[in-house]
Amino acid sequence: MAVGGEVASGINIVWGLTVAFLIFFMQPGFALLEAGQVRAKNVGNVLMKNMTDWTLGVVVYFLIGYGVAGIVGPATSGGGIDIGAAFAYWSNPSGWVWWLVGAVFAMTAATIVSGAVAERMDFKAYVVVAFVMTAFIYPASEAFAWWGGLLASGGFLGEAIGVGYQDFAGATVVHMLGGIAGLVGAYMVGPRKGRYDSEGNSRPIPGHSMLLAVLGTLILAFGWFGFNVGTASIFGPENSLQSAKLGRVALNTTLGMGGGAIAAMVVSSYWQGKPDPLWTANGLLAGLVAVTGAVPHVTWWGGLVLGGLAGALVLPTFRFTVDTLKIDDVCGVFAVHGMAGGVGTALIPIFATAGFSATQLVMQIVGVVVIGVWAVIGSVVAFGLADALFGLRVTDEEEDMGLDEGEHGVTVYPEFVGGEPGTIGSGPAVSPDGGEVRTDGGRSTNGGENE
Repeated sequence: MAVGGEVASGINIVWGLTVAFLIFFMQPGFALLEAGQVRAKNVGNVLMKNMTDWTLGVVVYFLIGYGVAGIVGPATSGGGIDIGAAFAYWSNPSGWVWWLVGAVFAMTAATIVSGAVAERMDFKAYVVVAFVMTAFIYPASEAFAWWGGLLASGGFLGEAIGVGYQDFAGATVVHMLGGIAGLVGAYMVGPRKGRYDSEGNSRPIPGHSMLLAVLGTLILAFGWFGFNVGTASIFGPENSLQSAKLGRVALNTTLGMGGGAIAAMVVSSYWQGKPDPLWTANGLLAGLVAVTGAVPHVTWWGGLVLGGLAGALVLPTFRFTVDTLKIDDVCGVFAVHGMAGGVGTALIPIFATAGFSATQLVMQIVGVVVIGVWAVIGSVVAFGLADALFGLRVTDEEEDMGLDEGEHGVTVYPEFVGGEPGTIGSGPAVSPDGGEVRTDGGRSTNGGENE
């Protein structure tokens, strides 16, 4: 079915706005997911970082980031540099809808980082990293792959070797970028106190609420339909309705999350003896990340396999990160976003609806490597700058006290402190990390264990 040009354009614009609103709703999902996986004494700090990602990020992306993408895209594909044209959107209201769509993608990339460096990174230093992510690191990644697709005139990956890099909705451009940046940041900040014993063996530091983490996961899954399905416009070339494409994207998104969750549940049962809700949730997210770049390009069974593969790998990847690399990635962002994004995107040609193409496989691997290398370089610079300006890490006293009080002067759970009968906080005293203080001097814990 085809409609008139104005009607098709109007429907696509409304669709774009709806998509942006859905993707914005992923922000509270990230906040809940990360808050649940940290100790209660650090929840306020996580929430503050998530709000900063959005509020600072949208301003920076409007003033700088979107223009940087407009410079890098043409410059890397032989189009030269025109700074005036790159920043012409400042005075072009008709393009602001598509700026907003780009902005919510940029905020997702930035927010992923906070989960890796939680519980010990200085807030001022984090603000610097969020600024650089939304002003330069993500815009360049966006321009490398999408400037010829979602935007205007051709980034070098989007036009390379005659086939072009396939990453439909940002499995690598957004998620792998954020996952690798988080890994680099976690390495540079160093592990939390008590994460490793004197012999270098990892020790669990349980999060305070598995409930919040799983609810955050499900909110993210809902917003992901905007992320993936929303990237497919309703009307395509010659104003034709793209019902088949929309259906394939929606189905592969759904099968990817289902396959990822089931595979992670099975692997956690084998690895830990019992099915783990938190790792099932992480597998669901890894499955979504893996199919994000692939959804319009692969068969339905390919979407299921890609999601399942990422879900199966998420726990082993986390263990490798923590135990072998000795990097304290609190929320497992490299396993969920970095690994899953790279693997899912690289393997697109294996399950392609158009059949296998060795040339396309080479292009996918090249694209994953290029964006991965850029993520490492950009994040090393960002965290290095933040370290030079403010120092990456809070003091030992602030870490012990908790970043809520040390960095922000707040207590998210004041009732955790026992008081006189009949007063707020009365009842059994509860330690700042969410465990109830028992009369025998021990302590019970709540929430999932990032172990």
